[in-house]
Amino acid sequence: MPILTHANSVGQFQHFQDIGNVQNSGSLSYNESLQTYRMSGSGENMWLDEDQFAYAWREVAGDFIVRAQFTFTGKGQDPHRKIGWHVREALTTDAKHINATTHGDGLTALQFRAKAGASTEEYHLAITQPDVLQLERRGNQFIMSAARMGEPFQVTSVSHIEFDQTVYVGLALCAHKSDAVETANISNVRFIKPAAADFVPYRDYIGSNLEILDLTTLQRRVVYQAEGSIQAPNWTPDNQSLIFNADGKLFKFNLNDHSIRAINTGFATNNNNDHVLSFDGKYIGISHHAQEEDGRSTIYTLPITGSDEPRQITKPGAGHSYLHGFSPDGSTLIFTGHRKGQYDIYAVDIANGEESQLTNTKTLDDGSEYGPDGEFIYFNSNRTGTMQLWRMRPDGSGQQQLTFDRYNDWFPHVSPDGKSLVFLSYMADIDSGDHPFYKPVYLRRMPAEGGEPTVIAYVYGGQGTINVPSWSPDGRYIAFVSNTRH
Repeated sequence: MPILTHANSVGQFQHFQDIGNVQNSGSLSYNESLQTYRMSGSGENMWLDEDQFAYAWREVAGDFIVRAQFTFTGKGQDPHRKIGWHVREALTTDAKHINATTHGDGLTALQFRAKAGASTEEYHLAITQPDVLQLERRGNQFIMSAARMGEPFQVTSVSHIEFDQTVYVGLALCAHKSDAVETANISNVRFIKPAAADFVPYRDYIGSNLEILDLTTLQRRVVYQAEGSIQAPNWTPDNQSLIFNADGKLFKFNLNDHSIRAINTGFATNNNNDHVLSFDGKYIGISHHAQEEDGRSTIYTLPITGSDEPRQITKPGAGHSYLHGFSPDGSTLIFTGHRKGQYDIYAVDIANGEESQLTNTKTLDDGSEYGPDGEFIYFNSNRTGTMQLWRMRPDGSGQQQLTFDRYNDWFPHVSPDGKSLVFLSYMADIDSGDHPFYKPVYLRRMPAEGGEPTVIAYVYGGQGTINVPSWSPDGRYIAFVSNTRH
């Protein structure tokens, strides 16, 4: 793997160089298959009125979010060696800057130089030894978030410094000792251009990244990028493809050669992202907004190979029906239905279309999914005031709450062995009955019977990220969608 240095494009970065008169030149390499970086650098300090450090950067205009996971190699020669995200107005040693850094001794701080030539100041965070750092710009507000992988972010910000519209944004590494060279491994690097503040949901869309998450290492890989909105990847049981929704249609993404082909759904070309595969992989269920049903979401099934004539399952005039799951034996579908003036979870017999009501609350019950043994149905409900995860028996009995936290938890997906759940968590400022596009969210994992959730991915996304079951058949991976303006 070649080492690319000094004004060469490396991975997502336009340039790599040393800032200041460093004693030892830095280096940056990129592993394309793993989408990871290895960075080395020298430099006496990034402090007072002059900086020396290694810098991998790109120019970014307007608002952004940058995020990565960092690990220093070795014990280090100075406890104040540091690495993190760094924003500068110029490449001179005394330039105005803001950086989100973690130090070798665990110190974590948002550091900034308010004007060129001034001394550096800092705001400390209570967390020590984080390995995930995020820096977000909203106008002239810069927000630093830091976490140990698996934990929620801790946050601080600065908003009194005016920056140019276009700035240098990138990774900075400083040895904090002039004759030393320090090295770090960097993964899950994301440059995100968020949606405009005034975007209109379901009219204005930004780009999409189709990602695969290794559940052992928590490393992520982007396998496909789209200029528009793709949503809800669903892993096929043969481990060959992902199926996702785009513009009301379904597409199959081949995991081996990354080719894409449309799935023939006949007249059903206004599908939402509630498509689900049968456990044996032979059929797919869809929710199509049918003209003959006055645009209501209506459930159909068809062979996974496609069909000109999908078969309607929910009866005409029944009301909005948003599909969420097949039973393991393939005889039943479960869905969120608008009936009797409220949304509840229903089961429908595929053979005859007869429905059974499984929940009955004035609030929203949604996101239902069978476990692989058919013993429980998992779902989310905001009956307690926030959206939380629940489970129940297939006949609706024994409803049991599983999560009890400040987040709004959606779309529990059960692992192939039935032991774990992966789900989406919105922050507390989101309405509990809403799952909007283009928000900071967590993907979290917990035991299927309940327990303490852990964060497995920090994501900019939301609606369409993980609406449908997306575990790989062997339980090693999750597929999901994140968002950015490309």
